[in-house]
This record gives sequence, structure tokens and C-alpha cells, in this order.
Amino acid sequence: MNEPASVFRALHRGRAPADPLVLPGPWDATSARVFEDAGFAALATPSAGVAASLGHADGQTPAAEMFAAVGRIVRAVSVPVSADIESGYGLAPAELVERLLEAGVAGCNLEDSTDGVLVDPLRQADRLAEVRAVAGDRLFVNARVDTYVHGDPDTVDVVEETVARARLYAEAGADCVYPIMAPADDLPRLAGAVTVPLNALGAPDGPSAVRRLGELGAARITFGPQLQRRAAEAVRDLADRLLGR
Repeated sequence: MNEPASVFRALHRGRAPADPLVLPGPWDATSARVFEDAGFAALATPSAGVAASLGHADGQTPAAEMFAAVGRIVRAVSVPVSADIESGYGLAPAELVERLLEAGVAGCNLEDSTDGVLVDPLRQADRLAEVRAVAGDRLFVNARVDTYVHGDPDTVDVVEETVARARLYAEAGADCVYPIMAPADDLPRLAGAVTVPLNALGAPDGPSAVRRLGELGAARITFGPQLQRRAAEAVRDLADRLLGR
């Protein structure tokens, strides 16, 4: 029960609506230690934030660099870490799971779009099922649903498409589903349509904002690269003060 994935999985269970699991997104070892020292029970790396810390544009980080960076974050803390690995870098499920376990993560995000195009949902469900078959219970799999980012609202009902994909992914073995960029008003319908926890994208604006998303149905809140970007803004302000601006 002390395996990272087991500990991480347990954090998602039995939560009150006003108390979702809040997972800040570290982009390097130092930020990870700061979040752990602040008292967060687990962390979730954002691929865009890690990419920025490594000098890459979002979506342009080589797989080897991403896994190495995630491994450094995992080794820097004692709490479980989930890794955003985009769509999996084209790796076969067995190799993908091996790389994740080598990095020491408790879980991962896998998105259902590549180069801005949604993947066929049945194909994505098959991929998730293969990941689950290889990983067993050793990874908490968060299936990101990109319909609100890359779907076409003029041709499909985005909520219905999101629900259909989320159900497929949950049936394939995903532990959680993440309809990124879903409006708050859609969360109750989305959460009510699946039997696994729902991840919502939050804004780092304090406990009341997080609590509201939880009351709307989100069991877990992540922030993408927002924390890294705010840290970069703080450094920019410091630079301006040093220059007397």
C-alpha cells in the first residue's frame, strides 16, 4: 500500500465536494520542494512548464529530456508525482510505461490529440487499455480529453463528444478523466456522466476558486503551466527592481 501509485490513487477517493485534491505543477526540483514544504500531498508536472524550464516551446521537448526532468522532480520530493507526458511521444505502451516507472512517477496524463488534431476515440481507448494492461496498478492514468481545445463546436456537441470519449477512456482503464478547458458550467454534467474522478483545470486564485470547482463535480484540480508562468513574472518584476524600473 506504500507504493507511490497506491498512495496517489487513495488521495483521489472519498473526498468531500468542497475538498478536491489540489495538485500544483512543479517545473523543476526547486519548485517541487517548495510545493512539498508548503504541505501539498502530491504534485502533477505540466509539460508546458517543464518545457519552458528546459528552453523548449510547448510540445517540442524531446522525450528523453522530459523523462529526465520528471525524474529529477520525483527524486527531489517524498510525495507522489504525476507526469504530463502529452500524447506519449510516439512510444509504444510497453516502452512508455517502462520509462514512466523508471522515472519513479505515480501517474501520468495522456492526451487524445496529436499536433492539434483529435485522435479517433476508439484508437485512444485501445491505447489506454494497452497502457493499463502493461502498468497494472503501478500507474494512475489520467486520460486528458481535448475536445474543448481541438473540437469543432460547429459540427459536434462538444459536451456530448466529451462525455462519449470520457466514458470510453474510463471503460478502457483510465483512473481519471481530464476535459481540459471545460467551462465550469459543464462540470456537473461531465462529472455525473462518468464513474471515475474528474480533473478540472483551475486558476491559482485561492481556496474559494478551488472549492467552487469541487462543488461543481471536480475531484481533482490542476493548473497546467500557470504556476511556472507566474513565477517567471515574479522573476521579471525582480529584474525590473534591480534595474530601478
